[in-house]
Amino acid sequence: MSDDEDYVYDEESGEWMPASELAAKRAAQDAVEVRDAVGNLLADGDAVTLVKDLDVKGAGQTLKRGTLIPSIRLTGDAQEIDCKYPGIKGLVLRAEFVKKRS
Repeated sequence: MSDDEDYVYDEESGEWMPASELAAKRAAQDAVEVRDAVGNLLADGDAVTLVKDLDVKGAGQTLKRGTLIPSIRLTGDAQEIDCKYPGIKGLVLRAEFVKKRS
């Protein structure tokens, strides 16, 4: 931290703090934790497997329990993850139906 950094007033804490510190604090508050069916924390790029059979609306296809989804993206919603799977475009799964691969 440099001595010439701007300080801003944080209304929550009632303190003056460096602008970069306040920005980092707010970013941490906005972060959404996404957890799988057994409570593991999920992150972008994680591989997951399905914990139950799922009928995919609009695709006329059923994804079976144990199906590997190789790479997920978090959506900002605590319960939804964006996935790519061959033959299905725009697949969004609920986190409660997947388990993180270790």
